[in-house]
Amino acid sequence: MISQLYIASDSLQILTRGYVENVWLQAVTGLLLLGAFAWAANWVAKRIVLTLLLRLIDHLPFRVEAAHIGAVVARLSNIVPALIIQSGVAAVPHLPVRLAGFIASLSTAFIILTLAIALSGLLTLGNDLYQRRPDAANRPIKGYVQVAKLLVYGAASILMIAALMDQSPLLLLSGLGAMAAVLMLVFKDTILSLVASVQIGSNDMIRVGDWIEMPQLDANGDVIDIALHTVKVQNFDRTITTIPTHRLISESFRNWRGMQESGGRRIMRALVIDQNSVGFLDETGLAAVARFGLLRTYLHDKQDDLSRWNGDHAAGNRLDGRRLTNIGTFRAYVLAYLRAHPNIRADQTLLVRQLAPSELGLPLEIYAFANSIVWAEYEGIQADIFDHLIAILPEFGLRLFQRPAGSDLGQLMSGTRI
Repeated sequence: MISQLYIASDSLQILTRGYVENVWLQAVTGLLLLGAFAWAANWVAKRIVLTLLLRLIDHLPFRVEAAHIGAVVARLSNIVPALIIQSGVAAVPHLPVRLAGFIASLSTAFIILTLAIALSGLLTLGNDLYQRRPDAANRPIKGYVQVAKLLVYGAASILMIAALMDQSPLLLLSGLGAMAAVLMLVFKDTILSLVASVQIGSNDMIRVGDWIEMPQLDANGDVIDIALHTVKVQNFDRTITTIPTHRLISESFRNWRGMQESGGRRIMRALVIDQNSVGFLDETGLAAVARFGLLRTYLHDKQDDLSRWNGDHAAGNRLDGRRLTNIGTFRAYVLAYLRAHPNIRADQTLLVRQLAPSELGLPLEIYAFANSIVWAEYEGIQADIFDHLIAILPEFGLRLFQRPAGSDLGQLMSGTRI
């Protein structure tokens, strides 16, 4: 009897052990079949549906970049196997409830992540399409697109955590209130950059292609990219300076866009005249400057004006009278020369003025605008003007001031020996 009981017990254990092994085999087989079905659906979605969609896109009347659309659709096609696993995991026989729930939650989180990545791709596509507009450089939206991506991924993160924890997203959001200070600290730079991007865009402070100067950051060149957190400037030495966006609001910088849009670039340079060479024009000097055609009108009008003034205020006293000076006549010549110059803008400010004299001489400053904003052309125009003025200066009996060089000292010493 006892032996028969032991035999029955052993048989039951064997049957039970076999039954348990069959249950796990059924569960594993069901999962493998579910995975195979999901893989097949994914293959069909990517190989057939995606190919048909791309061919359809190529025949659309408006041009859309197929690569971007294909990438977005390819990401969306990953949802198909996840949906199949999420829906079919409950039908797998003898699968533990907690494991089935975890797989379903994991599939839901994957679907949310895939949708977020696809939506991010659509935002990128929208920004690329916007860049084709003629006014895209004037109103860049890259910063706003990046903000939208942050919001998308932030919302996706909350939904994914809620799905994995099997909790309501509202419950998680209610707990974020206590973490507001921490979030403000973590996302401080992002918040500052967002505010700066809005101000830069609304006030039209910088655009892609603008020439800006920010000496405190060694930035001097063209803006090549405006993003949420940074603005990239390609300097004229071909280096790249990355400027935090919020520093363009909190610190000063120079934007040369006004010069570029006006079509003229300022020339502001002075000739330093040796004050010992300044004097009145005598008959010989007056005859010398009268040869210049640019001075005919000036000399005629000025001599008439001086004659009238001297007749009224300094009659019979030559020392108290007004006379022509070589520096004044040269200043009039420079002004007439610039007005007649084909590369100087006549519709913008043009003047020749004396600055305060110093121990270095008397500066005669030229303030004008060249008709070209191209760097090489501008420098050529400026150099041609000053080449001519420096060369013609001795005709007025004037000399430029410069510090003595070694050759000057050598000549002085040689003269002393003699």
